[in-house]
Amino acid sequence: MTFDEMNLAEPLRRAIREQGWERPTPIQSKTIGPAREGRDMVGIAQTGTGKTAGFLLPTLEKQLHKEGLHTLVLCPTRELADQVMEDAKALTKHTELFCGVVVGGMPMRPQIRDLKAGFDVLVATPGRLLDHLERGNVKLDQVETLILDEADRMLDMGFRPQIEAIMKYIPTKRQTLFFSATMPNGVHALALRILNDPVWVEAAPQATVADHVDQKVYSVRSEKKSQLLIELLKETNWDQVLVFTATKAGADVLIVRLERAGIKADVMHGNKDMKQRRKALEAFADGKVQVLVATDVAQRGLDIEGISHVVNYDVPRDPEAYVHRIGRTGRAGASGSAVTFMSGLELAAMKDIERVVGYRIERISLPEYDYAGSPVSAETENAKAVVNRGGGRMGSKSAAGLSPEQLKELMRVG
Repeated sequence: MTFDEMNLAEPLRRAIREQGWERPTPIQSKTIGPAREGRDMVGIAQTGTGKTAGFLLPTLEKQLHKEGLHTLVLCPTRELADQVMEDAKALTKHTELFCGVVVGGMPMRPQIRDLKAGFDVLVATPGRLLDHLERGNVKLDQVETLILDEADRMLDMGFRPQIEAIMKYIPTKRQTLFFSATMPNGVHALALRILNDPVWVEAAPQATVADHVDQKVYSVRSEKKSQLLIELLKETNWDQVLVFTATKAGADVLIVRLERAGIKADVMHGNKDMKQRRKALEAFADGKVQVLVATDVAQRGLDIEGISHVVNYDVPRDPEAYVHRIGRTGRAGASGSAVTFMSGLELAAMKDIERVVGYRIERISLPEYDYAGSPVSAETENAKAVVNRGGGRMGSKSAAGLSPEQLKELMRVG
């Protein structure tokens, strides 16, 4: 079926044609129909398969001839909220709908002004939206459709209290749509308590990685990771590379090493303000830098065409995070590559990932980098693990209680 055969409203069809879309993706084909019927829904699909249009198209069509704030989209990160906002604006350009976004890390006053002017569609991060609700800057009493994008993360314990608080401002009679690439069992149970007789749609099994993403794992000693990355960046055709580190401190150390090696790179993590993060994203998207180093703030919602490689500089502890991370490459049917650097102490975490995705990922062993036979001292590795659990934050005395010698070694191995 083509988009024209779906018989969506003409303003939306016109926007779709301008986007160059002819046929809906599998997740769009399976979700648009039930969503147009007003059903609650859980939509699960690989990253980069068009979930955003899957929930926006039926929702926007429903409110084309209505006034007031009828659609609320909640996102876990500012970057994802901005991306959803851009998609919403593209799809509503031939309508009279006003779309807005409110996220943390931005000045309150312009957001208050825009909210007072009124939106038909609002995209928001939970914390900032709750601030506006408690100050009386916005009302949600007309909301007919609530959408949770990346619902697995939205419903984990970190966001759950905020989500529950926001729901008190929304009518109980509404349509609720959850979309994500994964839905862990604990979140699954919670979702079923929130949704009303939902349609459960899976365009692919949970935690599925796109076939056109080539995956490899390098066995590498911790202290050799930055050296290996620099060699690969210089000696291969890695054009646009997104590198994930476990901590903000690790990202800052790595960016210095890349720049010293003459590699154009930028960094994005939670300690950077919104202006700095947007500047880094724009430089990366425009090809002004080859490498963007980031923490998991970028694993969801970063939709940049042409990312050739995703590098897990540190093995993610959460298998679902692995799926989201490598979903930043190979989007919309394009080919991509995902590379993971695995030290000896990360082998167990890698096996957990392989258990979830359902297969063993190809291993690459380079003698000068392989950890086999040359383990880093247990004292140093244990120190690293303690600091990582603390988020890389250290005062005059380490949160891990490390000696100056241990701290010096920690910085040496990255």
